[in-house]
Amino acid sequence: MWLFLAFLAVPIIEIALFIQIGGVLGLWPTLGIVILTAIAGTWLVRTQGALALNDLRKSFSSQTDPTETLAHGAMILVAGVLLLTPGFFTDALGFSLLMPPFRRAAFQYLRKKVRVQSFGFSGQTHQTQRDGKSVIEGEFEDVSTDKPKSDAPSGWSGH
Repeated sequence: MWLFLAFLAVPIIEIALFIQIGGVLGLWPTLGIVILTAIAGTWLVRTQGALALNDLRKSFSSQTDPTETLAHGAMILVAGVLLLTPGFFTDALGFSLLMPPFRRAAFQYLRKKVRVQSFGFSGQTHQTQRDGKSVIEGEFEDVSTDKPKSDAPSGWSGH
């Protein structure tokens, strides 16, 4: 139900703001502001996204929990969509999501609502605690030499 209300309220708010701001500034300055915020927003999303990607790489290389970094990246992505959407209300929300203090506050709020039990990296093992018992998870591949080897073509090359 709240999603329906958001899809109904956001366009109404945007239209009201366009009418109000356009009435004060005029058509061309209003359109200029919309275009400039899209350009500035694109540049900011690009730079913030690059920083978030760098943080994600560091998180993976140090094998630490990437949850917060991924959440920041997702919020930056949403900010980009909001900033590319014409409108003053969506621009305000988009610019808010580009501010790290706002993202941290949003993440803390979401952290209270969602619980992550474990994370893992493909091809590597990690240890978790479940019901007070230590569980070591991992992947394996059978490399025994009992498999018959064939020198015949696989059929994929077309010969």
